[in-house]
Amino acid sequence: MNWEEERSLPQESFEVDEESLEELLRELEIEEPPTTSIRDKEEEERAAVSRAEEEGPPVASQERAWYIVHCYAGSEHKVKHSLEQRIASLGMQHKIFNIVVPEEEEIEIREGKKRPVRRRIYPGYILVEMIMDEDSWAVVRFTPGVTGFVGMGNQPTPLRPEEVQAIFKRMESKAPRIRVTFKPGQKVRITEGPFADFVGIVDDIDPDKAKVRVLVSFFGRETPVELDFTQVEKI
Repeated sequence: MNWEEERSLPQESFEVDEESLEELLRELEIEEPPTTSIRDKEEEERAAVSRAEEEGPPVASQERAWYIVHCYAGSEHKVKHSLEQRIASLGMQHKIFNIVVPEEEEIEIREGKKRPVRRRIYPGYILVEMIMDEDSWAVVRFTPGVTGFVGMGNQPTPLRPEEVQAIFKRMESKAPRIRVTFKPGQKVRITEGPFADFVGIVDDIDPDKAKVRVLVSFFGRETPVELDFTQVEKI
């Protein structure tokens, strides 16, 4: 099977937003997820078809490396499963080794209660460890839901070892991040302590300490009160 035969199979076509891809590469170094822009679906489909007509096989490499693959945000695990099935059925285990959906554990606070959640670090992207050549490229590129590789032009660009390290270090962090659902300037209700049931304005947030400073009107003047994230709720 070659990439021309793969290309003839029915595939979903979606546009790869080049600006988002470039932003992702920059953001990898500061460990922040990319911003995903919203486009008109018809324009997206036309752009995808045009790009698919221009795409061809990549420059082959004998080195094992990690690549970033773009897909629809929310379909990362579905694409991972589909790709794993294709690798098995096409006997490509010797060229495509690992597929990872970068995720990290967060603590979500809702109604004053903590609960652990898994959050995708880079929505719309998965990592694939592979030896890049014409056949392995085609297996990944023509998996339903895959919209393209991150790279320069039509050529996939492997991640640098330090970038891979940074991603996996973040995934393996033992200290889960706390997801904050409020921001400075918002009204919140204090749920615990001497100021329970008071309504105040969020003045400052310290994610590292899981603390929030709230301005509460007390005896006719605003008084700053430092509280845990679990002690306040949005109104």
